[in-house]
Amino acid sequence: MTRLESLPGYDAAAPLLAVSELRVRFGATTVVDGVGYEVDGGQTLAVLGESGSGKSVTARAIMGLVRPPRGAVTAGSARLRGVDLLTLAEEERRRLRGTTIAMVFQDALSALNPVLSVGYQIAELFRAHQGLSRKEAARRAVEVLDLVRIPSAARRARDYPHQFSGGMRQRVGIGLAIALNPQVIIADEPTTALDVTVQAQIIRLLGELQREHGTALVLITHDMGVVADIADRVAVMYAGRVVEQGAAAEVYARPAHPYTEALLGAIPRPELRGRRLAVIPGAPPDPGRPEPGCRFRPRCGYAGDACGQQPPAREIGPGRLTACHEWERVTTP
Repeated sequence: MTRLESLPGYDAAAPLLAVSELRVRFGATTVVDGVGYEVDGGQTLAVLGESGSGKSVTARAIMGLVRPPRGAVTAGSARLRGVDLLTLAEEERRRLRGTTIAMVFQDALSALNPVLSVGYQIAELFRAHQGLSRKEAARRAVEVLDLVRIPSAARRARDYPHQFSGGMRQRVGIGLAIALNPQVIIADEPTTALDVTVQAQIIRLLGELQREHGTALVLITHDMGVVADIADRVAVMYAGRVVEQGAAAEVYARPAHPYTEALLGAIPRPELRGRRLAVIPGAPPDPGRPEPGCRFRPRCGYAGDACGQQPPAREIGPGRLTACHEWERVTTP
């Protein structure tokens, strides 16, 4: 098993996960354009934005799952304690997956092998990465299923993915991610297509597991309401870029980008019962035909002459970034 500490660039004082100026291209189209964020042990970073904003592609690039000829990482870095995952040999990166950094995929049914029992799939992690015997690996797999609150774990370990409900399959997916106690977990919209009750259970489970193991959690979602109680920091993505970043409480209380403000305004609240919900007019830009200037400009109520130029990400407070020319107008009560 490759140890992170043995790899070039390792720095125990560096952030656990630091993504910088990441760019990803499919064909001639750049779909992730200069994304950067950080998360440390025990912290939860929520990456928010509409579908198509580049959240999942960024996560897959970090995990080394964007490869030619379909796609390519063209610039940037993704460092674990200073070790750049993007420059590692594929074999080294493969050995770090699951042991140091792991991912919970959006669709657990497609992420699991349909012809193998869930217990076998989890046990294979222990056999491949820790060299355990078949019997010991099977025992550890049951422990993992019990940890993610699968009832009758010993019996259900023999079942196949299609025999589980959507919520239970997602728990199995989380079990695969946490089995080897990785330092970083990227959860890609783990509550998509689940009912509200199951969503809350999954988010609560991720929070409990994180607190128990001191794991860094990157939670990718388009639902700002889901992460209100769990996130320490928030990174808001739009059209392939991070447009705002900061402590969750600060961003929720006082957004500094019109897109963040619009997302917050669209959250259903009890006091709005019977009233029409706010919507964001228009649609995200075509990444294959980017227009000059701020990408949110056609949908923005604050747009001015300066917005014809792409706004740089600027620091407006400790750990608080925004990519908006008119951010002062947005934050003014």
